[in-house]
Amino acid sequence: MSYFNYSRRKSSEVEIGDTPLGGDNPIRIQSMANVSTMDTEAAIEQCIRIIKAGAAYVRFTAQGVREAENLALIKEGIRTRGYNTPLVADIHFNPKAAEVAAQYVEKVRVNPGNFVDKVKTFAQLEYTEEEYAAEINKIRERFIPLIDICKAHHTALRIGVNHGSLSDRIMSRYGDTPEGMVESCLEFLRVCVEQNFFNVAISIKASNTVVMVKTVRLLVQRMDQEGMHFPLHLGVTEAGDGEDGRIKSAVGIGTLLSEGIGDTIRVSLSEDPEAEVPVAKKLVDYIEQRKGHEPIECIVADEFVASDYIRRASCEVLNIGGHHLPVVISDRSHGNFEFTYDLMPDYIYIGSEDPDNLPDTFQLLVDAHAWKPGKTNAYPVFIPSDMEILSQYDSAIKFVRMQLCDLTDARIEQLKSEANVVVLLGSSHANAVGEIRAFMHKLMRAQCKVPVIICRTYRDEQLEDLQVKAAADMGALLLDGFADGIMISNQACEQKAVD
Repeated sequence: MSYFNYSRRKSSEVEIGDTPLGGDNPIRIQSMANVSTMDTEAAIEQCIRIIKAGAAYVRFTAQGVREAENLALIKEGIRTRGYNTPLVADIHFNPKAAEVAAQYVEKVRVNPGNFVDKVKTFAQLEYTEEEYAAEINKIRERFIPLIDICKAHHTALRIGVNHGSLSDRIMSRYGDTPEGMVESCLEFLRVCVEQNFFNVAISIKASNTVVMVKTVRLLVQRMDQEGMHFPLHLGVTEAGDGEDGRIKSAVGIGTLLSEGIGDTIRVSLSEDPEAEVPVAKKLVDYIEQRKGHEPIECIVADEFVASDYIRRASCEVLNIGGHHLPVVISDRSHGNFEFTYDLMPDYIYIGSEDPDNLPDTFQLLVDAHAWKPGKTNAYPVFIPSDMEILSQYDSAIKFVRMQLCDLTDARIEQLKSEANVVVLLGSSHANAVGEIRAFMHKLMRAQCKVPVIICRTYRDEQLEDLQVKAAADMGALLLDGFADGIMISNQACEQKAVD
């Protein structure tokens, strides 16, 4: 895996019916039924709708033994109608239900937070090392029978950790932390390895995308240290619906996919489950366009730790950089200055438009050749070849458009010496996220603290396509701590909708 160059993490292959996961297989898309598992006909019909939408796996909740047993009827009904898509049983609190379901479906998901440990009471518990070891042994005693059933029936397992359901035991030792989530997962994985059972996938989810990304990155590091290569299922819990659900999911899932992490994904929307599948497919297709791209050469800055969110230190230029929240710049260089005034951007880029034609209440970015001295609400935008004349312009902010290829050592030194310059950073590379990361790491290694606005241009007619792509790109860079602001342009739909 490379931080700057896209390539899939090499994971082990898991047999799930006739649709294997991980290894050299495609990134699989899945969804979860939301009808009662006891309503056999409704479950069959919804499952078929999910399959037709393009899901590789369909998951059903099985709260108890009755639901687990009814999965056999659901499976039979689906197979009778000509569909071989593997089914997954989702188990909480009930090891017996897992053992029953494992005899019928192709994969069973268990939650380490409530599979063995007592129901969560939020009690602060104290354990001696011997007592803690005894609790781990309880996991072995209760978990190994399920592993044996899975071996006998060629059933896969998913160890699925949720941020909101860590056990009191884990919480008492690690707190409500990514480290606790990772250890909760590893406790079960170590038993699988000990039992020579590798037909296992993992998910480690949270509704907070910062926590979710950090935890998955940390889990991958820990698995590498322990020689584990299990495939990963990615998802953001309780993402919601509409554009919020799509953007939130794309931020978390897209960030990890862009780093080559992830073998199957679910976009969890509070909508009909079949609506999740096209969104997930768009996200996977967008990330995979980076395959085989021109290599990006760069060295990671010493102070950067991928598993931690630390915002890059930058200089303060008016309200950009420093301690300020990232700003939003709206690209209106093609005209149309109508705005939703409760969602006004911080700045507006107007290209070569005459700034005198717009209200003084707008903060404007103007191409340098059209900029007018003395216009206090308008700031010039330069191209790299004009950087030598920056000092000739008297403006509170001077913006410079740049890409990685523009960042010479001489220009880095100029950016370090100028007190009021802000970079508008773009990329036309097939892996724009990787190239923008390389630019930022080059600045960090040179101790250059110029503020940076991340700029991305898209050409999508469908707003959902734009939401997925922009959220995946900007999410990855914001979660790396790199953006002092963002500017998103789209050449195929109304800019007002983009903002």
